[in-house]
Amino acid sequence: MSISKWTLPLRGAHNPSSRAEGTTPGSFANAANVGGPLSFSSPDTPGMPAPSAKTAWDFLPDGWSRDATTGFAIAPAGFEPITQLEHARLGIVTPEMERVAAREAHLTPEQVRDEVAAGRMIIPANRTHLSYALDAMAIGRATKTKINANLGASPVSSGTDEEVEKMRWSVRWGADTVMDLSTGGDLDACREAIIRASSVPIGTVPIYSMIIGRKIEELTLDVILATLEHQARQGVDYFTIHAGVRRAHLPFVQKRLIGIVSRGGSLLAKWMLVHGKENPMYEHFEAICDVMRRHDVSFSLGDGLRPGGLSDASDAAQLAELETLGELTERAWRKGVQVMVEGPGHVPFDQIEFNMKLQRTLCHGAPFYVLGPLVTDVFPGYDHITSCIGATAAAYHGASMLCYVTPKEHVGLPKKDDVKQGCIAYKIAAHAADVALGIPGARDWDDALTKARAALNWEQHFALAFDGEYARALHDEDLDVDTDFCAMCGHDWCSVRISKEIVEFASGKAEGFEREKVIKSAALTEEQKRVLEQRGVLSPNEIHKLASKTRKAVDAEVGKGLCHSDFVEPEIAQRIQKDRLVQIRAKDEATAED
Repeated sequence: MSISKWTLPLRGAHNPSSRAEGTTPGSFANAANVGGPLSFSSPDTPGMPAPSAKTAWDFLPDGWSRDATTGFAIAPAGFEPITQLEHARLGIVTPEMERVAAREAHLTPEQVRDEVAAGRMIIPANRTHLSYALDAMAIGRATKTKINANLGASPVSSGTDEEVEKMRWSVRWGADTVMDLSTGGDLDACREAIIRASSVPIGTVPIYSMIIGRKIEELTLDVILATLEHQARQGVDYFTIHAGVRRAHLPFVQKRLIGIVSRGGSLLAKWMLVHGKENPMYEHFEAICDVMRRHDVSFSLGDGLRPGGLSDASDAAQLAELETLGELTERAWRKGVQVMVEGPGHVPFDQIEFNMKLQRTLCHGAPFYVLGPLVTDVFPGYDHITSCIGATAAAYHGASMLCYVTPKEHVGLPKKDDVKQGCIAYKIAAHAADVALGIPGARDWDDALTKARAALNWEQHFALAFDGEYARALHDEDLDVDTDFCAMCGHDWCSVRISKEIVEFASGKAEGFEREKVIKSAALTEEQKRVLEQRGVLSPNEIHKLASKTRKAVDAEVGKGLCHSDFVEPEIAQRIQKDRLVQIRAKDEATAED
């Protein structure tokens, strides 16, 4: 039989598996181009804006030049670098760059330095936070996709201790950075506690603190600079500054279905309308840069006019602000300050690539940090799902960091489990994009789990799973012995078991993934017990038996234990499985009649 002429249109030779395993080794993404504008990027569909020809190198501070031989910058005599950007421009590899390279196995310290110097990567690492527990990381398209978790006390819910615990919980479930968006309680104490306890970068929206105890109309430059200085001294790693909302943009908002959904954007819009003046964050941007440079606080240039519904996506207000954010990116680079740019929250799926690539053009490749985006508005309570769909597309088409959305988005303040659900949804989006982009080694984790699954090695299967406890609980709900099939198919219909038995197949035979014939899983942990209680499938008595886990308790002599065909003779197992099916159907029919 001839091989089909239909082969994948792979681009470049990069492979998301470091061992080049499997039968589909490549990616549709562009070939890896670290050091250029197309580092791990999707191919442009027709009509997409082209990458900018400029980088941060085109926006050096006054008095700086570039060495024609080395390509690195020459600063004025006596200049002392402070920010990661300034060190990178001078050709210096900092300890933080070394640490980033250690965490991003596909990058060298020199590549990290060069991406930072070009403005395509930032290392948000406040000098004060580095003196605590901060573990340096990077955000940029040359790195793996990062996710951010939002938390913070509100005027009606939560407090400092709960938010610190939520921060630790979000890091446990994969958050690469955390934003403290507190608007209630003791904001200062909450921020301080979170920073001191956090190993990941912390971001804030300083305007929230600027209006505590005063009306927005009373905001002055002195208050702005004093607040920024105070938070920078505390150790905040990046500030969301809504400097891109201009007076001239406000008329574009008038016909929106949902107006301005950014808290910072709406506050500054009101300030401008009351005073009849330009946004003070825009007018005094250089003074803000000076404060941030002293502590190496990175900009997260806020999207104050982001769309809050599909009807307002990619409108004149949003795109006019994005153009201004490109201008502000250039101004920040001239001051030696690191920059990432925030992006839209609600965007129809078909518009996501355009939004990502327009930012790449206007902001010269500065990292894009997007909220979602949500691809539909009609699933409140499930917006972690509607948004992670858009987030996957956003990361594939150029976003460097994804701001998570939880099930509580639009309806309330997230609690611990909401934080977990949001983080997991966004780890899925980020990892899926990394595999699709062909980042070297991105698929190794998937390949390892595939080998464990093929070998029917349940212990390794759950050890490799992102949330192994949850997966194990679901498995034990049906079968509490690690047998050579799962409850989906049973023994006779298990395709994985059959493939493993075919001598000519490699499936299930990977070295190091062999399994014992039968392994009885351990007793349920408290978390697994809670999962099964919430699901409500098993009775309290059945869950208690799984939590106790003695041979007698799990009915290994009769009933549940005997349905495993590698535990007893296949004929007996088949009969027991059929009897079980009859019992289940009878129970279902009785329930339906009731």
